[in-house]
Amino acid sequence: MSVRIRLTRVGATKQPSYRVVVTDSRSPRDGRSIETIGHYNPRQDPIEFVVDAAKAKDWMSKGAQPSDTVLRLFKQAGILPEGK
Repeated sequence: MSVRIRLTRVGATKQPSYRVVVTDSRSPRDGRSIETIGHYNPRQDPIEFVVDAAKAKDWMSKGAQPSDTVLRLFKQAGILPEGK
């Protein structure tokens, strides 16, 4: 089973908000997740990104791969170094 850390869309029509979830890579975007580790709201000023860094690092140490967007957000938040 390949595990991914990715965003799941929540919120009203044309007002997206996202959860940062750990899920099986084969499940659909808004499907069942293993664990929710944070949330991301790009509509606020400043943009709100809250994630449990310890859980994110723990899942990545177990082999979970972050999506491209989540990887960029982790680097901006300082969870991962910029060079990775």
